[in-house]
Amino acid sequence: MSLVLYRKYRPASWVDVVGQDHIVDVLKESIKLKRISHAYLFSGSRGTGKTSVARILARAVETAEEDVYEIDAASNRGIDNIRELREHVSVMPFSSPFKVYIIDEVHMLSKDAWNALLKTLEEPPRHVIFILATTELDKVPETIISRCQTFSFRKPGREVIRIHIASIAKKEGFALDAGAADLIALLGDGSLRDALGTLEKVISSSKDKTISREEVEAITGAPRAQLLHTFIENLVDKKTDAALAALGDTEKAGISMTMFSTLVLEKMRFIFLMQHSASSASSVKSRVSDDDWKFIESQAAKKALTPPMLTAMLEAADGVGRARIEQLPLELAVVRVCVA
Repeated sequence: MSLVLYRKYRPASWVDVVGQDHIVDVLKESIKLKRISHAYLFSGSRGTGKTSVARILARAVETAEEDVYEIDAASNRGIDNIRELREHVSVMPFSSPFKVYIIDEVHMLSKDAWNALLKTLEEPPRHVIFILATTELDKVPETIISRCQTFSFRKPGREVIRIHIASIAKKEGFALDAGAADLIALLGDGSLRDALGTLEKVISSSKDKTISREEVEAITGAPRAQLLHTFIENLVDKKTDAALAALGDTEKAGISMTMFSTLVLEKMRFIFLMQHSASSASSVKSRVSDDDWKFIESQAAKKALTPPMLTAMLEAADGVGRARIEQLPLELAVVRVCVA
């Protein structure tokens, strides 16, 4: 790999953009109808494609590279920076119909800088397009928002990320088994960039061209499937001591309780679906490894997983991030489930 994956596979055209069809369709149509705004505001969590779409939009309105300016507001947040920008925008483009200014992390601007930028947004030169990008829309003043066309970037679904990273792994000469692709997608937490970062780490460390879930677990520090299985089986069987011991082993291994609880919930959900919906089998099977599938089938056959069990674990998972002792919400959930 000569380049990091997220740069190598950064979307270069509308068709490459993943998981943001609701935005791509609107922007393409507005350009086709020549209804181009002087200011756009892209908001959404990290790694969802805001900057990539901004660059594609700039190219789509026929802006040459020398007329596209990218500014990191985290490093250029003061009023002097925006004053310099205001002077710069008055100059005509070198060779394009427009000059495009992409201001990333725009929520980092100071109050005075916001006021200076507002004056430019109120009366922008006809040859200038601003594209503001932020991960924290609530920190952007309403006066700025009202002068922009706003677009909210969604976190791509896990299935979308799973398919995308499997495709990129194939282009790099690697094959991900179903469980490996699904785990990398989960670890990405809705960020294609983070998922590609994990994939790159796995590929760089892999000794084989076919990558298993177990290998991803070992490389990323995710809890091993057997530890999850031991915990879930003892929880469902209401074996308090054994379930708590599995949690203790998880803590000793230095595994994030947030990650552990998420993976536990996922497998418990699959078991629950299998108990109550035979039609779910093909969907579940396509997303897990062979060993995981055997475990899920065997647990579903018991018909022992109940809604209160899932509810208790869901509430515990929500509490992990707020607890002073990470594993305590899960330990309380175990006791609640097993003594019920």
